[in-house]
Amino acid sequence: MRKLTICENISLDSVIQHSTDENNFPYIDWTLPYRTPEGRDLVVAAYGEKLDLLLGRHTYDEWSGLWPKSPSSPMADRINAATKYVVTHRPDSLEWGPFEAVGPDLVEGIRRIKSQAGPDLILCGSSTLTSPLLEHGLVDEVLLVVYPVLLGTGKRFFREGTPPRAFELLSTKTTRTGVFLNHYKVVGPLKIG
Repeated sequence: MRKLTICENISLDSVIQHSTDENNFPYIDWTLPYRTPEGRDLVVAAYGEKLDLLLGRHTYDEWSGLWPKSPSSPMADRINAATKYVVTHRPDSLEWGPFEAVGPDLVEGIRRIKSQAGPDLILCGSSTLTSPLLEHGLVDEVLLVVYPVLLGTGKRFFREGTPPRAFELLSTKTTRTGVFLNHYKVVGPLKIG
């Protein structure tokens, strides 16, 4: 079975938003001052040699305007070669491939994709998918690239009502700019007491 890892760039106050798409978000490219070649290499290594992507439609549209035009690099080459599994109601308008629409039922679609042979899946961005995937036990690991900033506004990693979950720390790495890469395994429902 294929593993599904959520990978997010996140602020200390759990903001993952990077664009002005919905609420006039004022901090576009807030990660830029903290990026380093070392950090990029850590993320590329965490992605693995081969990967497929799970993307919501908004992230797919943003990335399709960026990655196909990017110069060849380990990150760009892996992302462009990956099959993009896209959650969309308009599959006929997909162009950046290889791609496949997840289908009308998110949970069953992801179960089907995970059961197929192929490289592991990485979910980036696509914040509306995170909570339902965790709720249905479809996420195996979470990689949080944590930046040393507070933003105070913007889309958060988990929406209100996301079911409580426990995680096990697999590894943590840091860059000279104070960015932490925390890699977690999803253990299951939260246990208390």
